[in-house]
Amino acid sequence: MNKEILRNTPFDPELSAGARNAVRTCLGIQPEEKTTLITDYACLEIAASLSHELEAIGASYQAFILEELAPRPLASMPPQILADLETSTASIYAVWAQPNELKTRMEMMAVVNRRHIRHGHMVNIDKQIMMEGMRADFIQVDEISIRVRDIVRRASFIRARTPAGTDLLARISPHYNWLKTSGLITPAKWGNLPGGEVFTTPEEVNGTFVIDGVVGDYLCAKYGDLRHTPLTIHIERSRLVAAECSNQELRDAFWAYTHTDENSDRVGEFAIGTNIAIRDVIGNILQDEKIPGVHIAFGNPYGEHTGAKWRSTTHIDVVGRNFDIWADDRQIMRSGRFTLEQ
Repeated sequence: MNKEILRNTPFDPELSAGARNAVRTCLGIQPEEKTTLITDYACLEIAASLSHELEAIGASYQAFILEELAPRPLASMPPQILADLETSTASIYAVWAQPNELKTRMEMMAVVNRRHIRHGHMVNIDKQIMMEGMRADFIQVDEISIRVRDIVRRASFIRARTPAGTDLLARISPHYNWLKTSGLITPAKWGNLPGGEVFTTPEEVNGTFVIDGVVGDYLCAKYGDLRHTPLTIHIERSRLVAAECSNQELRDAFWAYTHTDENSDRVGEFAIGTNIAIRDVIGNILQDEKIPGVHIAFGNPYGEHTGAKWRSTTHIDVVGRNFDIWADDRQIMRSGRFTLEQ
């Protein structure tokens, strides 16, 4: 039934290039494989373009529309979806986030991680992203990501600064892995689409981060691009200790989110975006966190991949603009552009 809904949903042909990139280049889905496609009403047109590509290559797939299975926001991931994932080698989650649904996504990701499914995570995907970040040359993005990863994983410290006032120093642990999610997804690690980042769990982070880009999860859809109302946060020994913003509602919502559990205020991810097809922040975390520069996240450190032993039930990214970045004494970015040839 859900497949029929997608087949009968018209979609803008401009979505086809991004959908083709997702199915064929990023996930490398083959005709003999089975795929689980999960979507909702908000992303129905995009899901229709993705299902069209799956059918074009002759791949077997099962499609699920969340609202057809349970009320939103979800209290838990529908068991039909979890059962179907158990029989798939690839999956796509193209859904618009709603408040308090992170737990349900984590239920899904537990299956993805356990079964090493090639999973394309497209939370809050929209048409602009499909026609920008999803049209990247992901082979080139992968090459850049490998070069950046090889530099930073040998560093002891990474410093990040911006004209807006960010001044952040991260101490890097040799005991934690650096992950590359460049858009070319393998069974070893699922990835957001569009891809383009390398990340680790930092040993310790100190300093100030001026969030003049976006904040993540459902707060992103509500507050969008923060260029004109930046949220400034202060971090000591990896913990969020203060936050200021002219938009008090945003400040309070972010503070509440980062104090959900005992580790919600702890920096769990330190990342460098590598998708050079992205030129500026658009107000959508799915694409904006891949812009060349630094972003960090509080909460869940993805320890099953980085090696971190602590846990959190939350995860929220924060993004800035126009970074200078140094790996130890080597500058690898100036004003948001990589200087890898220097």
